[in-house]
Parts: sequence; structure tokens; C-alpha cells
Amino acid sequence: MADPLAILAALGPAWSWVIAGLVLAGAEIVVPGVFLIWFGLAALATGLAAALIPIPWQAQTLLFAGLAVVLVGLATRLHRRAGPHDAILNRPDRGLIGREGVLAEPIVQGTGRIRFDDTLWRIEGPDLPAATRVRVVGLSGTVLKVEAV
Repeated sequence: MADPLAILAALGPAWSWVIAGLVLAGAEIVVPGVFLIWFGLAALATGLAAALIPIPWQAQTLLFAGLAVVLVGLATRLHRRAGPHDAILNRPDRGLIGREGVLAEPIVQGTGRIRFDDTLWRIEGPDLPAATRVRVVGLSGTVLKVEAV
């Protein structure tokens, strides 16, 4: 069986960077987060530069490090500028505000239950009989605030 390092050495430094970039980009799919893709792009760009211009390995390493820092910094800046993405992400209760539904149980002494999709939610609102149509107007923790429609 051939030695993987010997194969990479035979291909040359440009291909080594390209392979490393593809491995990092592929690892982004497996590892959660948006981080490895920027290192993968930096490695691919370094491989392209090494293929076009004969530069020593030390300069290639510095080029990769510089590109990685710039790309991660740029991605971080763009992510912050785009706004709070996680305000609704993984918070299904926030997406329910404004939604209308039918009471699964009556609201008695200010509390009851409503079903949205496959989840039964605790609700607070005015006393209403079961099967009354209500609208979600807010939330308190995981308890939805409702009013009659």
C-alpha cells in the first residue's frame, strides 16, 4: 500500500494545498458551524497561487495563514452585519407569534393548551371554551399568550 505522504509529495505542493482545501471544505459538512470552509478556501487559493507562481513552502504557509485570517475576519464581519440570525432559529415558540389556532383544551382560570403541528403548548389568556379560535400575541418563557380571534 502506498504511503499517503509520499503520494502528496509526488503531486507537488500545489496539489497538496488543493487536497487539503477539499478535505477542509468536506469537513465543514460533517462538523457543525461555519468555520472550516474559510480555511478550505484559503488552502485552495494557496494551491492555485502555488500552481501559478513557484513560491517556497514557507511563503505558501504564510500565504495560507494570511488568507485564513482575512477570510475568517471577513466572514465574521459579514455575519455580524447581517443581523441576529438566531433570533428565531431553534426557537419554534418565537415563530408562533401571530399564528392562529383552535384550542385543544378550554382556558380555565387563565391557562389552557393548544396544539400547533405536533406540539401541545401551554397557553395563557382569557377563559374560553375548547375549540375556540385564538391568535398567539406573545410569549412568557415557553407559555404562549393568546387572545380570541
